[in-house]
Amino acid sequence: MEVKVVSSKLVKPSYPAGSPLPDTNEHVPSSVFDKATYHIQMAIIYAFSPPGPSTADIERGLAAVLGAYRLFAGQVRRGPDGAPGVLLNDHGARLVEASVDARLADIAPAKPSPAVLRLHPDLDGDVAEVVQVQLTRFACGSLAVGFTANHAVADGHATSDFLVAWGRAARGLPVGPPPPHHRRGLFPPRHPPRVQFEHRGVEYYRPSPSSHGHGEAPHHGHGVVIHKAHFTKDFIAGLRAKASEGRGRPFSRFETILAHLWRAMTRARGLGNPHQASTIRISVDGRRRLAAPPGYFGNLVLWAFPRATVGELLDRPLRHAAQAIHDAVARVDDAYFQSFVDFASSGAVEEEGLEATAVLKDVLCPDLEVDSWLTFPFYELDFGGGCPSYFMPSYFPTEGMLFLVPSYLGDGSVDAFVPVFDHNLEAFKHCCYSMD
Repeated sequence: MEVKVVSSKLVKPSYPAGSPLPDTNEHVPSSVFDKATYHIQMAIIYAFSPPGPSTADIERGLAAVLGAYRLFAGQVRRGPDGAPGVLLNDHGARLVEASVDARLADIAPAKPSPAVLRLHPDLDGDVAEVVQVQLTRFACGSLAVGFTANHAVADGHATSDFLVAWGRAARGLPVGPPPPHHRRGLFPPRHPPRVQFEHRGVEYYRPSPSSHGHGEAPHHGHGVVIHKAHFTKDFIAGLRAKASEGRGRPFSRFETILAHLWRAMTRARGLGNPHQASTIRISVDGRRRLAAPPGYFGNLVLWAFPRATVGELLDRPLRHAAQAIHDAVARVDDAYFQSFVDFASSGAVEEEGLEATAVLKDVLCPDLEVDSWLTFPFYELDFGGGCPSYFMPSYFPTEGMLFLVPSYLGDGSVDAFVPVFDHNLEAFKHCCYSMD
């Protein structure tokens, strides 16, 4: 797929006529959740069927929504006191226009592959903008929108709110008031702090003197392919019924699908030691748990870590894996979030030289990580020509890092993007569509 870049420019935020201009020297400090999360550029790809929305409408909407979501128009900088955060300097977002002299249906990959990296701005190196957008027009009139954002500024929940608001602005509809973002004192620690749970080895770890920390591993993806597993509504219903048999309240769709994938990946990987442990890293949203202001924009996620042995996953029924997931997520409750705030605000991270465990790796085996976008309104992005015909994450070839998204079919089915070693691919295909 040959992508020709036509133009690249900064889109500055715009403000309603007559409104006072904001302070462009304001610095928003990172919260304890911003500091603990992944400091990487994330990217997603949308496809829109013809007739595609005009570039002028998309750009106008982007400028308007940046005026409300100013964190995405700023730059990641340290404040006058040296604290990390975002300078609200209205630097703007990068907008790239590109074209492809072919039909989208003929050449666009149906799943993440190296080719999709050409559909959004480069993620490598020192990216000056928090947000980058690439509009790629195809000969058939279709439009691909590649969107990238710095994860250190906002999580998936917040980013999906921004995208929906961008679509409203492009259609000439009001964006609404600026969403609340972090400020000092928003998530205060208790006095005295009560660290009721262990956070060393969970959100933070102590690097050994000989190591350079987890760091961001070279992300090559050698020997890894991304398989898109499509689970129909009926298949999911059958899995839920099987997992929940004899249980008063059925497991959720997420718990059931993830339990199924956990077992399928364990089989496909050919892990031979039944006593070997396998863990999943699952994002848990803390907005309700900490009573965050409605529409809070930023990171507000911690992680649950269900654990089971290979023998338990292979020999015990699906219910066992689903229950392990359910129980682990339930433990990351209000008290756990507040305990983390107390710990992360205590100075222990700085005094002990701890580093965040949220870093990209090339291989997770025997473990997994999952990003679930099943409840986010990503498909509600509408620039005026209707909702997208397709949506998927970009190419992140970390073996074992799963993405769950609602299918573009809109019929209750789910697509799972699963990076596996190429020598495990056929075994995984066999396992993932079986209910055994």
